[in-house]
Amino acid sequence: MHNGASLSRYARSARWLHWLMALLVLMAYGLILSRGQFERGSLERQWVVLSHFWVGLLVLTLVLPRFWVRRHHPVPPITPPLAAGLEQVGRLTHYALYGFLLAQPLLGLFTVWLSSGAVKIPFTSWELPSPFAVDPELAKSLKGVHIWLGQAFYWVIGLHVLAALWHHLIRRDDTLKRML
Repeated sequence: MHNGASLSRYARSARWLHWLMALLVLMAYGLILSRGQFERGSLERQWVVLSHFWVGLLVLTLVLPRFWVRRHHPVPPITPPLAAGLEQVGRLTHYALYGFLLAQPLLGLFTVWLSSGAVKIPFTSWELPSPFAVDPELAKSLKGVHIWLGQAFYWVIGLHVLAALWHHLIRRDDTLKRML
């Protein structure tokens, strides 16, 4: 056994990271979608956007441990096994999700650095200075990619959830149980 894993389940650390990051991604989406409930320029709206940013950075800090766990702990086989084509679709979807978990927070971080020159640390007077010169046009472009990617990944995340439900309810294999 590796870190609480058995031959039929993901390692305990993989399961915890999966569900924690799923919760954080949902929080990031929920926060940014709720900003419209508050008047532009209001303290509440600034707080919601700042919280979205820091939840995104938390996702970014968990990506490398997640990659490490995935690399160092075997992926339990699906029982009964999938056809090769379905297995390939699942693998591509997971690569896309991992890419999203890495790219989306980086795009947000670079957007802030390029637009303001520093990331302010909440509740302190500290700032994390940008390694880049302020470039409002590039910041605007990256923000556009960040928004587009966030919208595109509604579909990828939805596909991931629907696939898990399809495996569990229709195919009746152990795909979902491996992550519980």
